[in-house]
Amino acid sequence: MRVVIGGTHAGKRDAVRAWGGAPRWLEADCLLEGPPPAGDLVIDGWAAWIAAQLEGEADNDRLRARLVQTLETLLAAERRTGATITLILKEMGRGIVPMSRRQRRLRDLNGWLAQDAAARAEAVYYVWHGLVRRLV
Repeated sequence: MRVVIGGTHAGKRDAVRAWGGAPRWLEADCLLEGPPPAGDLVIDGWAAWIAAQLEGEADNDRLRARLVQTLETLLAAERRTGATITLILKEMGRGIVPMSRRQRRLRDLNGWLAQDAAARAEAVYYVWHGLVRRLV
């Protein structure tokens, strides 16, 4: 699994496209429908998926556990099929801390997702102003 993280409009998608290949692009919410499809995947839209989940789950630990389980499912699919799965994650931790509890929860859970994904990934890239740097 690869993780590509950076701020809004930092060039994350362009960086992934520059690697070539023809991966299937998906939004994270499709993972709620069942196992991921076979083949190389790029999965984006994690912040929107987390935001939608906040309404139905008041416990951050349970929601984080659900995210970790999703990562484990993706890793298992990748090992089983030999495909490459790339996660595109938004960096939210470099701005002003939001006033609303809901926005703080979103930011916290997004940060935990980034940490949990990076801990499991074989490669982590940070994109800033269109510049790509491999961290791991």
